Amino acid sequence: MTERPPVHGPWPEPPELPLPVIMVQRWTDAVFLHWRIPEALAAAQIPADVVPDLFDGSAWVGLIGFRMQGAGLGRGPGIPYFGNFNEINVRLYSRGPDGTRGVVFLSLDASRLAVVLAARSAGIPYIWSRTGFTQAPADAADRSDRSIGYSVHRFQGGPRSDFAVSPEFDVEATDPLSVHLTARFGLHTRFRGRTLYVPNTHGPWPLHRARVTALEDQLVQAAGIEVAGPPESVLFSPGVRTAFGRPQVLEQPRWQQL
Repeated sequence: MTERPPVHGPWPEPPELPLPVIMVQRWTDAVFLHWRIPEALAAAQIPADVVPDLFDGSAWVGLIGFRMQGAGLGRGPGIPYFGNFNEINVRLYSRGPDGTRGVVFLSLDASRLAVVLAARSAGIPYIWSRTGFTQAPADAADRSDRSIGYSVHRFQGGPRSDFAVSPEFDVEATDPLSVHLTARFGLHTRFRGRTLYVPNTHGPWPLHRARVTALEDQLVQAAGIEVAGPPESVLFSPGVRTAFGRPQVLEQPRWQQL
């Protein structure tokens, strides 16, 4: 068994990851944008055997950008070059038959073709794109004006996205919605006719509220989700280190099989 990261504040206890650990990585400079959407819209997009995980009576769609750093197999060191890249994903939130919470990725854009091909072979919907990360100079005089953002330009004239936020470093985000959207310890995906759950574990995200400074996105709509207006939740985190366990075939409770 792996040692679980420490817990503080309103965060749920992260799961103890069963051996073997198949991958470790660090997610840094994470930007989270979220919109409220109807439950039925999310239900139409998620794998069989799981349901939308609701908050305040609604499903939620997220546009998330972060920098993948030091991704490596098992407990080994990060793979040079291929273990470091920007990732921008569109995701929904799911709950399995046993109540386990997860995420469902509708798309994941990355610039490392080998990573994209390997992930797609495992049923994860990565897309090879030109991606970018931007931030204001670290020595900016006014820290409140620091802007952090991501860009995606899919090849052959595909959808694009450019978004940035200014974090409020003095304001922690520990409200129930922020925790609901980020305290996720696995993903649900469909692979070869089966619904899988891929577990991971990490400590609490150090979350800060943020304000949008730029947003021109086509990825959410390209994933089949229509949103209107600004995101209802805007968050920033400097990052966490995470570990992934072996995928598990989702098993329904016996009463659902009758």
